[in-house]
Amino acid sequence: MESGLYALGILSFVYYFLIFWYTKRWNSTFSWFWIAFGAYNMVWGLIVSVTPDWFDYMIIGISMVCGLLFVAIEILILCAMVSLVPKNLDCIIILGAQIRGKRVSEALKRRLDRGLRYLQENPGTFCIVSGGQGKGEDISEAAAMAEYLMACGIEKERICLESESRNTNENLEKSMLFLQRKKKEKVGVVTNNFHIYRSMKLAGRVGYRKIYAIPASCNPVMFLNYMVREFFALIIMYVRVLRK
Repeated sequence: MESGLYALGILSFVYYFLIFWYTKRWNSTFSWFWIAFGAYNMVWGLIVSVTPDWFDYMIIGISMVCGLLFVAIEILILCAMVSLVPKNLDCIIILGAQIRGKRVSEALKRRLDRGLRYLQENPGTFCIVSGGQGKGEDISEAAAMAEYLMACGIEKERICLESESRNTNENLEKSMLFLQRKKKEKVGVVTNNFHIYRSMKLAGRVGYRKIYAIPASCNPVMFLNYMVREFFALIIMYVRVLRK
């Protein structure tokens, strides 16, 4: 058993350095998890090498339960990525993501490019770009997103800015105010594929009724990192729901 834990630990370290090599940043979003997870497995490898068999079986049982929970949630996330997008929606909401200064990140660019393609194919649809200004951002995410779309040929009149939200839940809550004023109902949510499942669940809780997923792609190097992060984000979301 300890050899499997050591192998998992080494693979976690290797993946962290792959992220570091690719992004050129040691503290990329959630990348710290792979160092912590690698160290966790190494420590457990040392522990089980000196513990009795009954303890090893207990650890295996707990790991299997946690593994089944992880797989079940990951399957839900993967299934949500497969979506038939209807034409001529009243509006699409492009959810914000981190910008650096005034420059959109790769993940946000993928969302914007997917939203841009939909707007070009459906000229009667308007969009809401949603995202406030955070640390390290010179302007709001919404302002950067609007500038990107307008530079790609989308008319200013088709873009509404929601620049106060700080997270996905607020993106959807504050965007709904625009939709209520314009009396629009059929709405698409544009975000990266790994983020679609949680976004749609939050949209349902906020009160959207005719809501449709418009998944954008994700960088293949970062895909595993984001999928694992979404697992923990969904666990936190479910815990908050149970507390209410």
